[in-house]
Amino acid sequence: MTTDQRNPKVDFYFTEARNWQQELEQLRGIALDSGLHEELKWGVPCYSLHGKNIVLIHDFKEYCAFLFFKGALLSDANGILIQQTENVQAARQVRFRNVMEILEQKAILKAYIYEAIEVEKAGLKVDLKKTTAFPIAAEFEHKLKEIPALKIAFEALTPGRQRAYLLHFAAPKQSKTRESRVEKCIPQILNGKGLKDEILKTIK
Repeated sequence: MTTDQRNPKVDFYFTEARNWQQELEQLRGIALDSGLHEELKWGVPCYSLHGKNIVLIHDFKEYCAFLFFKGALLSDANGILIQQTENVQAARQVRFRNVMEILEQKAILKAYIYEAIEVEKAGLKVDLKKTTAFPIAAEFEHKLKEIPALKIAFEALTPGRQRAYLLHFAAPKQSKTRESRVEKCIPQILNGKGLKDEILKTIK
């Protein structure tokens, strides 16, 4: 990896990392050596080709990971891709808990990136469930009927933002919690914002 491939705007993510610093640097090298363009998106390093997102790097307390945007379309010959939750439709992770795991799988990871690039070049798309297939919490349905402007604003959101809200509202078991979530999100929906827009804004 040559230093001129690195985007200075992304350097802080690696230099200020409290955990997984060695692992993150290895993942960065693999992504850049694959000919991808490095950017900062959603507060994390994102790697693209001709403006199309291929893979990003993110880290958690228990692991760090490559996340392939269209991982569901990869053949996954080595069985290393992980679906974060049952509600994640397109993206898939490859998780790491030490630097040796990355070094041992370097060739495999590059092969996955090249396959992901070919998927993008071919214009393949993940067959996503329609928003209408997601359950609507009764508490939110009531508000949509009660506030016409809310219904208009919600329907104007992108399908992805709509799905995020529907999942967020339907998740709690108790009606009181669902109602509280709906109330907190109403102003954001009316402002045309997605569930995570304000969170992402603060970390950029």
